[in-house]
Amino acid sequence: MAMDTNPSYFDPQDLSTRQQFRRYGKRHSSSGASIQHDNSASKLSETGLLYDGQNIHSPTNAALVLENIKQEVEGLDADYLEEKTPYSSRRRLSADIPGVPGVDAGFDSVRHSLKACKQEDDSMADGAETIFTLFASLLDSALQGLMPIPDLILRFENACRNVSESIRYGLNIRHRVVEDKLMRQKAQLLLDEAATWSLLWFLYGKGNISLTLDVSETSHVVACEFVAEDHTAQLCLRIVQWLEGLASKALDLEAKVRGSHVGSYLPSSGVWHHTQRYLKKGTSDMNIVHHLDFDAPTRENANLLPDDKKQDESLLEDAWTLLRAGRIEEACGLCRSAGQPWRAASLCPFGGLNQFPSVEALVKNGKNRTLQAVEFESGIGHQWHLWKWASYCASEKIAELGGKYEAAVYAAQCSNLKRMLPLCTDWEGEQWVFWKTLDLVRNNAGEQWVVSACWAMARSWLDVQVDLEVTRSLPGAVNQLKTFGDVIDGSPGHVDGSFELSNGHENWPIQILNQQPRQLSSLLQKLHSGEMIHETVTRQCKEQQRQIQMTLMLGDIPSVLDLIWSWIAPSDDDGNVFRPHGDPQMIRFGAHLVLVLRYLLAEEMKGAFRDKILSVGDHILHMYALFLFSKEHEELVGIYASQLARHRCIDLFVHMMELRLNSSIHVKYKIFLSAMEYLPFSSMDDSKGNFEDIIERVLLRSREIKVGKYDNLSDIAEQHRLQSLQKAKVLQWLCFTPPSTITNVKDVSKKLLLRALVHSNILFREFALISMWRVPAMPIGAHTALGFLAEPLKQLAETLESSEDYNVFEDLREFQDWREYYSCDATYRNWLKIELESAEVPVSELSVEEKERAISAAKETLHVSLSLLERKETSWLTSIDQIYESAEPVFLELHATAMLCLPSGECLCPDATVCTTLMSALYSSAGDEVVLNRQLMVNVSISSRDNYCIDVVLRCLAIAGDGLGPHDLNDGGILGTIMAAGFKGELPRFQARVTMEISRLDAWYSDKNGNLECPATYIVKGLCRRCCLPEVILRCMQVSVSLMGSGVLPDCHDTLIELVGSPETHFLHLFSQQQLQEFLLLEREYSICKMELTDE
Repeated sequence: MAMDTNPSYFDPQDLSTRQQFRRYGKRHSSSGASIQHDNSASKLSETGLLYDGQNIHSPTNAALVLENIKQEVEGLDADYLEEKTPYSSRRRLSADIPGVPGVDAGFDSVRHSLKACKQEDDSMADGAETIFTLFASLLDSALQGLMPIPDLILRFENACRNVSESIRYGLNIRHRVVEDKLMRQKAQLLLDEAATWSLLWFLYGKGNISLTLDVSETSHVVACEFVAEDHTAQLCLRIVQWLEGLASKALDLEAKVRGSHVGSYLPSSGVWHHTQRYLKKGTSDMNIVHHLDFDAPTRENANLLPDDKKQDESLLEDAWTLLRAGRIEEACGLCRSAGQPWRAASLCPFGGLNQFPSVEALVKNGKNRTLQAVEFESGIGHQWHLWKWASYCASEKIAELGGKYEAAVYAAQCSNLKRMLPLCTDWEGEQWVFWKTLDLVRNNAGEQWVVSACWAMARSWLDVQVDLEVTRSLPGAVNQLKTFGDVIDGSPGHVDGSFELSNGHENWPIQILNQQPRQLSSLLQKLHSGEMIHETVTRQCKEQQRQIQMTLMLGDIPSVLDLIWSWIAPSDDDGNVFRPHGDPQMIRFGAHLVLVLRYLLAEEMKGAFRDKILSVGDHILHMYALFLFSKEHEELVGIYASQLARHRCIDLFVHMMELRLNSSIHVKYKIFLSAMEYLPFSSMDDSKGNFEDIIERVLLRSREIKVGKYDNLSDIAEQHRLQSLQKAKVLQWLCFTPPSTITNVKDVSKKLLLRALVHSNILFREFALISMWRVPAMPIGAHTALGFLAEPLKQLAETLESSEDYNVFEDLREFQDWREYYSCDATYRNWLKIELESAEVPVSELSVEEKERAISAAKETLHVSLSLLERKETSWLTSIDQIYESAEPVFLELHATAMLCLPSGECLCPDATVCTTLMSALYSSAGDEVVLNRQLMVNVSISSRDNYCIDVVLRCLAIAGDGLGPHDLNDGGILGTIMAAGFKGELPRFQARVTMEISRLDAWYSDKNGNLECPATYIVKGLCRRCCLPEVILRCMQVSVSLMGSGVLPDCHDTLIELVGSPETHFLHLFSQQQLQEFLLLEREYSICKMELTDE
């Protein structure tokens, strides 16, 4: 688009002295006027108000919840928090647009946010960025039922206009040429979009006004009734009103920018003073008129003096501009004020009666009986056609004399396209003549050409249809219409057909029939390739918003959606479907257009049309949601995601949550709020997404293997351990406080914490099995999860005192067991760290404080560990699950994803041979009798997600005591025993000391067909007991030996030995053969140290 071709008559800084004097009646300084703002509203993101259509309310405490959380976050950028306050679904604008409440203050805040500074790019971007939040706020109000969809369309239009105005005129500073051109382009694109919203309102949002007035039949009443009943004529009427409305708003903007507007003249400026003075001198010239009546130039075939003629042409130029804006009364007033009342009378016949064929015009005319009186004597349509015919003759005659604006003014009264189109060098004006319309804002010369063309064509086509209908009410109409049909068939749509002035008003409108296309599609086609269409009009028909507007006129909404998607769709060779493409403003426009059409045409969405608006519409909405996410507008995504199909909504939020997993609490909470506020928590409609499904998908995917890049085999094992941190971070989504504005907020909060409790226990089991290494490094995943859940679950435990839900108490008890275990683990690792640090220093050089610190850490480790081992009421991690009973055969399955690790810590890369050997070893660990009696099946394969991992599946028949009835031993049954051998590196017929580092572990009950039914948690919990309790005991033995070596006699060693050997604890059978050997070796070493200490 050629944005640098602005005409001088529009730019307030480039007005010539003549134009300033002619248009404004006074001389202005050349400094230019910037738009003044009366409101001083705060920024949109800070208003925090809720508009319900009539009243303004204060925000709910959802924002306060967020502020409390933000205060807990350290290190966040203060400027970021100030400038990007999270958007809430309950926040609204606080002022009104003229005619549509609620937007001006918001736009004033947009303008004030465009601060003048040296960084022009930031200034230009601010207004365009704010429109995303503004549109979301307006849409949210409509979706909540606070405003009807037609009002929403008008608000969108005003939003685009105001932001465009802010970008173009909001800064009173000069820019470099490139920046100024970019600003003009952005402003113009928003104006183009505003025009499309306006068209959509006229076509689908305006509604119909019934014709109920009790008036006598006149040609105007006949015309109004025809337009009200005929679908095509009604469509044409609305297009004309749309185009004239655009031109009128353009003039209003011009007046706002300049301080005045088209048509401001000194009184009597249209009187021919120069010619009058010339005639008073008695000079005779055959080329100059000899009389000053308005008919003199035509009658005498002479001219006025050049100065008067130029002034007349300027007056008529403005009259033409006002006619294109639908301001015929203002045009008549202009002529009267300029001293040419006769011209006003020629533009407004029948006593100034509004002749526009609309119900509004009929209501406005009221009881005006002028036309009725005139037609009472001459008959309906006689004077109507006479005036049209006279205007046609005047336009033709004046055109021969060279008065192009005067010819166009009268041509507009009679649909004479041939005399209007030469002046219609913009799209809307051309349409007005063919349908009869507009001039958009004269912000750009090219824009004007397209505007005028559309207006000219639309207005002309409508007037001809009305004239034909009036003709039908005349005597002999049948034969006359047949003649008209022959004319149309002879040369449809050509403006160069011959005419004869001898064809009087009785044959009207035969004179201009051959200029009109027969169908709407033909009319629009003329904009592309018409003989008299300006080349700029043809070129601008290819612009995106023009294509959308023309397709909307044809009512082809599916094609509109296809057009928009073709402009923003990812390229075929781009495999990343989550990357936004295309112009951001077009993506935004397309998304809101889809939603407006869905709600506006809900009753008409059937069949193929419904499929198109849902499928393509979802693609567009999804693309816009991704764009908002990419621009860190996470708080806005929920509004649009809630309108997507269920699978797209879930995929979108899962994608966002995974990408923002390592972001700040502030960012993550924005996503959480967006989902909670705009999506139902539980599934109520299978076609829509809900928060529970989203979080379940996130939790499920978080446990999957994440393939990374590894430098060596040792990195592989370490990376898999570090993935535990990412698994733990997912729990934070469940620990956020839901906004108080949602339904049943207390129940939702409780459900979230219960789900966090269940999932955390799953993670703790897996984390424990990969943290058996005796190293100082803490299991970061487990402690991260504990940090997230400690406070929320403390509150949950207080609220569950009266609960009768057995599973909740069981899950909470397991969590407390894991918290105690990891506390014990942490004290051991702290002691080990101190011990290793002390080992690096000679004993003689250790200070007393260092020795005491090591002894204190050792005693604490023993004390905490024994507290865990000596529990009286319930042993650690014993399973008290409800007893599973079934008459049918029940099977147990254990699914594990693991990595094989060498004693050095490096990864053993699996291949087919390794998998086969491991499978044989697992069978061997169970024994042939078990394999036969329990129908044991083992399968080991290389993981499809990571070639360094293996998938292990164990399946066996459930029996009493292992799957059926109570599980007294709490050792995981046969499947737990087999897997424990693998985790401890003690599988027979397999490489010695090669352990299985778990990544994922699940156990299930299943039927004979292999269908999973419910979790068998006792297996995994028993497996954890087999691995963790012997390790805790061995660590205590290690600490005891260290204490004894330091000369300190532990007072709990004998108690530890008794616990291991006691038949009540069942600890002994949890030990593997190698663990028992290690236990005995440590006991031997302890005894030796004790003997040495006694001897000393």
